[in-house]
Amino acid sequence: MADSMKGLKRTHYCGDVTEAGQEVVVGGFVDRIRNKGGVIFIVLRDRTGIVQLLFNDKSNPEIFEKASSCHSEYVLMAKGKVVERESKNYKIKTGLVEIFVDDLRILAKAQTPPFEIVSDSNVNEELRLKYRFLDLRREPLQRNIIMRHEIAKVTREYFYENGFIEIETPMMMKSTPEGARDYLIPSRVHQGKFYALPQSPQIYKQLLMIAGYDRYIQLARCFRDEDLRADRQPEFTQIDLEMSFVDAEDIQECVEGFVQRVFKEIMNVDIPTPLPRLTFADAMNRYGSDKPDTRFGFEIQNISETVKDIDFVVFRNALDDGGSVRAINVKNGAGTYTRKEIDKLIEHAKGIGAKGLAYIRWADEPNCSFKKFLKDGELENICNAVNAEKGDLVLICADKDKTVLSTLGAIRLICGKRLDVIPEDKYNFLWITEMPFFEYDDENNTWVAAHHPFTMPMEECIEYLDTDPENVRAKAWDLVLNGTELSSGSMRITDFELQQRMFEALGMTDEEIQAKFGFLVDAYRYAAPPHGGMGIGLDRLAMIMCKADSLRDVTAFPKVQNASELMSECPSPVDDESLAVLGIKVDVKEK
Repeated sequence: MADSMKGLKRTHYCGDVTEAGQEVVVGGFVDRIRNKGGVIFIVLRDRTGIVQLLFNDKSNPEIFEKASSCHSEYVLMAKGKVVERESKNYKIKTGLVEIFVDDLRILAKAQTPPFEIVSDSNVNEELRLKYRFLDLRREPLQRNIIMRHEIAKVTREYFYENGFIEIETPMMMKSTPEGARDYLIPSRVHQGKFYALPQSPQIYKQLLMIAGYDRYIQLARCFRDEDLRADRQPEFTQIDLEMSFVDAEDIQECVEGFVQRVFKEIMNVDIPTPLPRLTFADAMNRYGSDKPDTRFGFEIQNISETVKDIDFVVFRNALDDGGSVRAINVKNGAGTYTRKEIDKLIEHAKGIGAKGLAYIRWADEPNCSFKKFLKDGELENICNAVNAEKGDLVLICADKDKTVLSTLGAIRLICGKRLDVIPEDKYNFLWITEMPFFEYDDENNTWVAAHHPFTMPMEECIEYLDTDPENVRAKAWDLVLNGTELSSGSMRITDFELQQRMFEALGMTDEEIQAKFGFLVDAYRYAAPPHGGMGIGLDRLAMIMCKADSLRDVTAFPKVQNASELMSECPSPVDDESLAVLGIKVDVKEK
């Protein structure tokens, strides 16, 4: 039977016991035990750190006997005097002292855990997720979860100080198209009808602006039924904000202040503002990505003019088809990238959709994969165009612009990581502006919205909204950090007639507009102030600030790639009686 806590009240967390001479009571988990015969040392662990407990068989034989019965992960409370350690450990905060225990309570005994609770665990992640409640006892995860809490705390403080009101929006709402599949909730009362879990609070926060609340903030839970990856979970938290009587620059300036504050308070890192800006077109042309990592070079360069007269069919066909020839200069890459390594890059490029890569590897002398097609001076011209010199590797792609840019953008990142030129302790924020309003759907041969349908087009683009969709730009922007998209934002359409025109440009009928967005359209008839907003991914921000590899490392109970949770084994079947109440019968389709 477990001991009682009666008569003991915790006075200190383990990591706060640093001064000799005081009487303390601590509680925690047994991290490790060393039995030296007449002396036992127990390292006790809680969320603040560890402290060493000391037991002596001569001072208190009964307490010593109880200590000798303890094992890893037992839950203990201990009372005693803090004394100086004979063998000091200067690497930890509590390493100069220990607690000489005169009262020990075993509050709970533990089975032998399925894996050792240590910081640098190399145990299979699947097993750790199955026993997530044990995995969460490890110091790295506890550090991450606590930092995530601190980020949330600073977030609230900053926006409160800047006049924002925190308002909760519904978790059960009408299903509206927002780019991903909804998670649906069947209604018992209204059988055959469904609520949806919000992909974002988008519509409600716009309604709050119409209602006159001016500055709204919420740490909002969002849900999207989409394929998962390292920086995506089916449920996530968004720092959601909306502002009235502002323009894009006002919103961006406010968020820059938040970024500056959170990095300074949490990490003591100074983020200079204003943050740099790149248009979407410039980002794609220079980095091959709309979320570029600007911590290193290897920028894409257009060499179409330089190679237009070269008699090489790969280049000529690309240019004749309206494409381009572009290159990246991997500085000092020739030593690392052997022919075998270059072949791997070529295969990767083909996997993206390119026909391949041409290259110039300049070790002792320039070795060019298409040298036989070159006349005198042409190789030198290409090298000059990309500023290549001895030791460099030039990688060239020729195809449609979309293929070339996406290919070289991905290859650039691979090379940056392979050459270890991406500084870990650098935080490059970047605004991507003037986003395309529409994107082309190759499968259906049509233009579709690149953003939610309430996004405002730039004023100069409104006149050709119906006639030239390719060149319509949105009053929309992304916030990017080190190659990760943290946030999207935009100004919203507040003009009823323009909103109607927008729906029509997206191919929606009056019946569809009314069915999906009728309540919002009606709200705009009663006048709305100019407004816009953003949603900043709290989980992604925490992942980068914690230097974590995955969102799973900053989420207490994450899902895995198939959107299941290994610990609780959800999703799980529901009995027929529960389904019958909802008027639902399950028809499982084979995959």
